[in-house]
Amino acid sequence: MQDLKQLRYDKAYLRMAKEWGKLSHCKRKQVGAIIVKDRMIISDGYNGTPTGFENYCEDDEGYTKWYVLHAEANAILKVASSTQSCKGATLYITLSPCKECSKLIHQAGFVRVVYSEAYKDDSGLNFLKKAGVKLDLIKEVEA
Repeated sequence: MQDLKQLRYDKAYLRMAKEWGKLSHCKRKQVGAIIVKDRMIISDGYNGTPTGFENYCEDDEGYTKWYVLHAEANAILKVASSTQSCKGATLYITLSPCKECSKLIHQAGFVRVVYSEAYKDDSGLNFLKKAGVKLDLIKEVEA
């Protein structure tokens, strides 16, 4: 019974992450992230340019600009500027993390990552698995 209840919460948080991702100005991919700790949402984020920069994520050729922040990095950075900590938290994200963000996720102390779509490069997931972070793919999430 507990697993069904957890699955309901997981799907709800993923729907919220998907909705949050819609705030992104990126054209290629809109990714959203929600950080949950002790059954409370402590942060959120979506992919986009740093504060003070234009909102366009892609250059004239359609490539993502190198300085665009990923959704999970934005969410983790929000926690870093608060009194909260990601230690023991769960990250809900619409796209599995890249290898660079996976290092941040591990170092920040996350114990679980729940995602709804796999990124083309699974290096990040492999790294997190090796680091002992629990990974859960939950596909059927509508927002």
